[in-house]
Amino acid sequence: MSERANGSAEAGLGRRLRRFQERFEPLVTRVLLLGIFATGLTAQFIKPVGDALEGKAYLGGALLSLVGYVLYDQVKELSSSVRAPARALVNSSQLGSFVSQAFQTRSVEISFLGYTGETLYNALYHRLEDLLDHAGPTRRVSIRMLVPDFGQPMTVPSKVGDEGRPEDDEEFRKRMEQRCREYDNILSELAERLNAMGRLTVQCEYRLYPGIPRDKICIFNRELVLHGLYDVSARMRLHHMGDEYYDPKGYRTDLNVWSREGTAAAEAAVSTWNKHFNDLWALAKRPGWRQQTTP
Repeated sequence: MSERANGSAEAGLGRRLRRFQERFEPLVTRVLLLGIFATGLTAQFIKPVGDALEGKAYLGGALLSLVGYVLYDQVKELSSSVRAPARALVNSSQLGSFVSQAFQTRSVEISFLGYTGETLYNALYHRLEDLLDHAGPTRRVSIRMLVPDFGQPMTVPSKVGDEGRPEDDEEFRKRMEQRCREYDNILSELAERLNAMGRLTVQCEYRLYPGIPRDKICIFNRELVLHGLYDVSARMRLHHMGDEYYDPKGYRTDLNVWSREGTAAAEAAVSTWNKHFNDLWALAKRPGWRQQTTP
């Protein structure tokens, strides 16, 4: 708990310093440029000042500083226009790099809300497996996975019926549930092996939310949020010329990125997403297949 508090305090201090710099840097720069201009101009026309400074090119320097003052706002505006936006767009196939980056800290917290979580599961599995041989700086890992309650009738996933209308298909829902159960069991077993080593504390837990998989949300260490929308109209066949099913493809989902390192608006968005996920997690139920992992 103290590690998380220290990390949050350091991040908060860094953000305050950046905001302080952004607020006062233009003012300080303008004051310096005006000061140089005034000093040079005074030295040019008031001999005692000129003799004291022992310079001859005061007027040229003064004019140059004035030009710099006039152009300063334009340079700042140009710099802002070419700066990378705080919110970028990435593909779900790039989740592995975000997972690897998250594991560079002592306390790792990764939260997911979506369909089956397959794209994130693959990256998590390989990263947790690496911890068996080399833990690096990581000492605590918390993984929370929110997936749909496949035990309830659903319009997505479902079978494509007449005129494209969705028809609930219990067998197909159980197929998706079994996939999530396998991911949960594998990650939980890895967590138990890592906990047994005594160097790490690892917790992996799945919970269920009601409704269809519409949003895909990944949160890394409460500092970075990726959010996208599944294509709920996507279809697939289990067998050639067999029945069609509405089955969103997570690996095709593009994700918007919000970071606390971005603008004040991006920082507020990250806080909102964190609260939203925590609220959903508190309301979600544990699946019947769940085997609790002992940390």
